[in-house]
Amino acid sequence: MSERTDSRIRTIRLACIDSEALPLFAKSADGRTRTGYEPEAAELVLSRFPGGPATVEWVMLPWEDMIPAVRRGDADAVWCGQGMTPERAALVDFTSPYAVFNETLVVRADDPARAADQLTGYRIGAIANSTNMRLAETFPGVDLVSFGASDDVFGDMIEATRSGEIDGFVDDDVVMIPLGQEDPDFVEAFTVQTGNRWGVGVAPGADALRAEFDAALAETVADGSLAAVWRRWMPLLPFPLQTGA
Repeated sequence: MSERTDSRIRTIRLACIDSEALPLFAKSADGRTRTGYEPEAAELVLSRFPGGPATVEWVMLPWEDMIPAVRRGDADAVWCGQGMTPERAALVDFTSPYAVFNETLVVRADDPARAADQLTGYRIGAIANSTNMRLAETFPGVDLVSFGASDDVFGDMIEATRSGEIDGFVDDDVVMIPLGQEDPDFVEAFTVQTGNRWGVGVAPGADALRAEFDAALAETVADGSLAAVWRRWMPLLPFPLQTGA
């Protein structure tokens, strides 16, 4: 197993972008520590590993470098908004889900579009090779703009929409809720109930590590502790996994 060990406690290296995308995660102040639902959920799950509690070391990378880093052994897993698509599942082995989200299109506040069939001629952005891009590809008559190769791809899409470089962008509903509430320049055009399941991706064949993640996830879902973290960060969204609490 590639994760680092010592005589006291293991450290699991988790790959993610360093971006401002609350309530999922905030940009790190020091390049090491992080806040938000995903970091807190990761710390909770690793504390419940059946082989003994482990600590998190965040490996901050551009979006498109996260899965390659896991496959190279530069990180032990990717925990960073990974919808479990067939394309990603061919590159990493996924755990059971720790979240389920839908997808939203955000446009500028003065834009009247409120449905996919009103977007003909629009320039619509999304992260390259993401579930968001896959949804955007279904919108009739739009020009697609791929984003990536940046530590702050979410911020890049916001500013591109604000400036008029693109007319709107697709991302997961969880990060769009605070944007629509807190920034008067934007409005949620519509949300599609895609129900994308997010999982932790480990290197192919890292079965023991994946089993530890799955066992800890099952425990935190069953006892309601993961739901408590969810409610702390995302009180407007119902917890999507079945709890025993």
